[in-house]
Amino acid sequence: MKQFFLALLFLISSLSLAQVTDSVNNKEESKPEMQTNNPKESRWYYGGTLGFNFWNDYFYLTIQPMVGYKVTPKLSIGAKIGYSYISYTDPDYDTHNYGASIFSRYRVIPQFYLHAEYVYWSYETIVFNQSTQSFEEGRDWVPFLLLGGGFVQQIGPNTTAFVEVLVDVLNNDNSPYEEWDPFISFGVGVGF
Repeated sequence: MKQFFLALLFLISSLSLAQVTDSVNNKEESKPEMQTNNPKESRWYYGGTLGFNFWNDYFYLTIQPMVGYKVTPKLSIGAKIGYSYISYTDPDYDTHNYGASIFSRYRVIPQFYLHAEYVYWSYETIVFNQSTQSFEEGRDWVPFLLLGGGFVQQIGPNTTAFVEVLVDVLNNDNSPYEEWDPFISFGVGVGF
């Protein structure tokens, strides 16, 4: 719930600052000497997310770098790789999860985009085997189809901060998440 309120706060600040960003951009566009005409530099963007959480006997860390390519000024495609580490102290347990994804974004307006992403993620699992009376480790590959959107706020000449809300529409049985739980993420991008 706390993440929802932070996302809402970021959304409100993005909308209120959007007019200021547009007016600054429009003033800069009217000066021909300020424009760059090098399309190769402006088509690629990169960024990602870094997340962590800790509470009592629980620690979580995730890293997801991404790279994207602007097919048109409004449509882009890209890819992400990711890794997450989870540690519990009671019971004593560590897990390493990893995967990759491909995505597409469509800018409806400069501050809002629609997002579609296919994710294939490997989760380490521990299952109790009744016949051997012991815990066994395994790995499940879980597909996700995430749909949603995001808001972008300019924080520098070529740097933006974003918040996005995505929902998995596949809801695979091996998914560690509840059905229709939103994925809320914050991040920083360069070039987007």
